[in-house]
Amino acid sequence: MKILAAVDGSPYTKRMLAYLAAHDEWLGTQHEYTVLHAVQPLPGRAAAVIGREALKAYYADAAEKVFKPIRSFFARQGIEATFEAKVGQPAEAVVARAAKGGFDLIVMGSRGHGSLVKLMVGSVATKVLAETQVPVLLIR
Repeated sequence: MKILAAVDGSPYTKRMLAYLAAHDEWLGTQHEYTVLHAVQPLPGRAAAVIGREALKAYYADAAEKVFKPIRSFFARQGIEATFEAKVGQPAEAVVARAAKGGFDLIVMGSRGHGSLVKLMVGSVATKVLAETQVPVLLIR
């Protein structure tokens, strides 16, 4: 199974990884994992002042901070995974990558806010569920 793991480095990502570790059917060489992190873009004015190379380095460093413990997790499990960082809004990045990559499943952590909060604020998980054609496994 081709699985897209959407991560943000939060405690909800850690819960998702703990869930995967606790369920042998999700780990193993029969699955192909791509780990995706969407780095929030800097405001236009800040990005313009920094310079292209410094901006690229900033985005790479931000992504690597999220990826480092996840790389360790997959290494401990003996699983190779592909790591990708995109600059942009998380829900849009997850939906676009899932569609482009032909994934069988999206796995992601969710805060589990109530309906009122989702209605007023929205969430990445809610947006992904609404916009993707790929099945989603949400871990709370």
